Amino acid sequence: MSRRYDPERRQRIIDAAIRVVGRKGIAGLSHRSVAAEADVPLGSTTYHFTTLDELLVAALRQANEGFSRVLTASGLLEDTGGDLAEGLARALGAWLGGDHTGVELEYELYLAALRRPALRPVAAEWTEETAERLARRTDPVTARALLALMDGICLQVLLTGAPYDEAYAREMLGRVLGGTP
Repeated sequence: MSRRYDPERRQRIIDAAIRVVGRKGIAGLSHRSVAAEADVPLGSTTYHFTTLDELLVAALRQANEGFSRVLTASGLLEDTGGDLAEGLARALGAWLGGDHTGVELEYELYLAALRRPALRPVAAEWTEETAERLARRTDPVTARALLALMDGICLQVLLTGAPYDEAYAREMLGRVLGGTP
């Protein structure tokens, strides 16, 4: 029996893992659940990802692109003349504005690094890359503070179910940027 060439299989497995985690959480992730979701043989998942941590690393890398895409699309990191606090508050609103599933998934994978050391380097990379991008508009220390505040605001929205308050976010981000309290 000849092997079928399937260059997209690895990506389909990552996409399936993201869907499984989105529906069942990380606790529901297994090679078997991903294989069923991706409609591939179980051996394919273990061929491409020997451990679940390897699969979670790939899923986290892909999921981390969500907020990065919003930041890029906003153009605010290239527009040095605009109000950074306002632009970041608007970007957070765009990210949180629709279905929270993607945002929840991104944070679930990001926070999984607390218990899964294999994920920590990916979470750290995302933090470093985003802070570097924000530092184009401010200094590195302020960029990290902005990122921490935005993470906190997002987690509060996700955990409490409260609506995102763009005016509040703009005011707090402005304070971190050196605005008056």
